[in-house]
This record gives sequence, structure tokens and C-alpha cells, in this order.
Amino acid sequence: MFKQKFIVKIEIAAMAAILAVTSIYASKALGITQPSPQKLVDEVWQILDKNYVDVSFNHQDWQAIRQQYLSRSYSSKKEAYGAIQEMVGKLGDRYTEFFDPQEFKALNSDLSGNLSGVGLELAENEKTKALTVIAPIEGTPAFKAGILPNDVIVQINGQMTRGMKIEDAVKRILGPVGSKVVLTIQRGSQSQNFNLTRANIAIHPVTYNTQTTDAGKIGYIRLPEFTETAPAEMRQAIQALEKQQVQGYVLDLRSDPGGLLDASLQIASMWLKEGAIVSLVNRDKVKENYNASGHPLTNKPLVILVDKGSASASEILSGALQDDHRARLVGTRTFGKGLVQAVEPLDDGSALKLTIAKYYTPKGRDINHVGIAPDITVELSEAQQKALLQNRTVATLADPQYASAVADLSKLIQSGDNHLSLQGDK
Repeated sequence: MFKQKFIVKIEIAAMAAILAVTSIYASKALGITQPSPQKLVDEVWQILDKNYVDVSFNHQDWQAIRQQYLSRSYSSKKEAYGAIQEMVGKLGDRYTEFFDPQEFKALNSDLSGNLSGVGLELAENEKTKALTVIAPIEGTPAFKAGILPNDVIVQINGQMTRGMKIEDAVKRILGPVGSKVVLTIQRGSQSQNFNLTRANIAIHPVTYNTQTTDAGKIGYIRLPEFTETAPAEMRQAIQALEKQQVQGYVLDLRSDPGGLLDASLQIASMWLKEGAIVSLVNRDKVKENYNASGHPLTNKPLVILVDKGSASASEILSGALQDDHRARLVGTRTFGKGLVQAVEPLDDGSALKLTIAKYYTPKGRDINHVGIAPDITVELSEAQQKALLQNRTVATLADPQYASAVADLSKLIQSGDNHLSLQGDK
């Protein structure tokens, strides 16, 4: 149903400003004759024609659009790239984009875990069109400087970002390791400059530790992104904590913008004994169900921390565990991205990222533009958020959301409820 050579992702941003200098994908063009500019334009049109989720193509005559762009003459790849971006833009889908070879390297760099940049996940605010921070990646220059989710980047090195495409913003933020970039951030009514030094960033997605509570020893696991290495690291974390005989778990998905679909499926199977994880529905209304493997690593009580920066793959995981009553959610409503993108590499090293399906939780919930409501809502003020980051007290009892999760987990441990099957708990 979904083309096998697609690199399937559940993405939050049109492009991540993590800005790697190397790509995890090799160009298909090695040893192959490069396609003509006109052929490249038609190849992109054909991919969209066969796979794009909206068969109305944004209520446009898609055949006429093909003729419009094939009737042009292109003297260079650059002209073809511009035409393709224009054609793709007619779909009105901010998650469907064309990337030239350099942009394609940056697009997928975060999935390898070897990065170079400032560490921001960016998106365009649907209402205001402002360049908005979804989340800073932990341990990166942006995170250490105190940039927060929902901050608006109004200038990059003095250049206004209003009307700027995300890929253009990424190009301006990109630069050699050790060089500087100045981001002007709007936070509420306040404006502030952040002088950031670009750095190499080695992301190890999973961190974990233990904490002793009145109910016993609990395990804390933090997952900031669903990368290629995340499932292996999650498995290692759970196994290590099981050896330490923890009584229950807090899984922190706050400000986790998503990543690879396969990573979310593998990780969900580490917690779920059986049943559905997610279903994908393509443009032909064909449903593809993904189920747990039946080999969980633990059945101990679980509480998941979520917030408005938890998106896509984070929502697949938390939605599946909530629907199954395997976990309770604490925090605030999630981002609300229920669309699936795939990446199609092209022969010249460029690529097309396109929306190929919608996804639904096991109970059939469509969370797109809605998000997932937690079982226990705990809001954080902007001042609390900033203080937690600056004082490095996130995931301590000084963190109200974490403290609430620990309190709820303690009740579950004391009640001996390893699987939250009672509707009264919801």
C-alpha cells in the first residue's frame, strides 16, 4: 500500500534546525545518469499523483498542473527546483515539501544521532505563520541558552523571518561548528537576543535514572526524539531498571517532536503485551494496522509525561498506551499532528517529502489539530518552565508535572494495578 522505498517518518516540523553536516542517506545518483530538469519535474508530479493523501490535490486540476510545468523549458536544475517547489506549494500542505540535495541532507540528519547545529525543532505556526520553536533538543546550545517551546524566532542574524520559509531559515542558521548565530526571540511581549555557538551534537535519545519514593523505587526514562537508535537505547534502559527492581516507571515525552514511525512501533511493543498501536489510512481509505509484537519488557505501572511539544510519534506512543489503559498521561494536551509523511529520495540527491496517510489511535481517535488530553492536567507557567530549565530541576520533585506523575504512580504501585484496566481510573 505504501511504497517500500519511502523513508517513513512522523514529523512535526517542515525541517529541523538541528543542521547536520553529513547525511545518513547516499545519493542514488552515483553511477547513474542524472535526470534532465524536465524529467525531474515530472518525476515529482508522478510521485504526488500516485501517493499524496488528498485525491483532490487541494481541489485543483492536477493533470492541468502537470501540463503547465512540463510545457516550460528549464535551463538548469536550479530552475527545475524552483518550479517543483512552486508546484508542491499549490497543495497547501506545510508538511509536503521538496528539498534540494543540500536541504535533504539537513532534513534527515537528526535521525542518525550525529548532528551539528544549535538544536531546535521548528515549525510554522498555522495561524500566525510565525517561525516557532516546537522544542529545543536537550543538551544543545539552544537548550542551554534557555530557548523555550513556543518561542517565536523573529530574526536570524538581524534578518527578519516574517514570510521566510523554514528551509530558508535553516540555511541561515546553518554554519561551521564553532561559528556564531544570533537568534532574536519573541516570548510574549518580550524580545531577546540569543547568541548561539554552533556545535557538534551527539544525541543519545534515552536517559534514565531511579528515585526512591514512599511507594518504593521508581524508574525515570526521558525520550527527547524517536531516532534510529532510540529503540535500542529504550530497551537497554528498561532492562537496566528492571535489574534494579523498580516498582514502576515515569516516561517523559515532553517536548518530544517525534521522528521515525518504526521507532514508535518498536518502543510501544516494549510496554504493550498485545493489541493495536496505531492505524494508518491512505487516500484510498485503505487501513493498515500496526500491532504490538507480544513481547513486552515489563508490565509494571507506567505514567507518561506529555505537553504541547509532544507530537507525532510521541502522540502515537502515548495515544496507544492511553487507549489500552496501559499508562496514564500527566501534563498538558499534546500538539495534535495526526498525519504521516514519507520521504522519496530522487536520482540527483534531492528528495520529496509528502503526506501519505492519516493515523488514528487504537480506539479510532483522530488527534490531528486536536491533540491528546492527559488524564491529569498539570499546567506550567512560563516562569516555572524557565526556572526548571535554568536550575536544572526538570524531572525532580521541584518539577510540578513530574511530582504529579510520581504521586500518581505511587498510588498505582500501592494498589498493585499493573494494567490500568479499570474505567474508573480514567
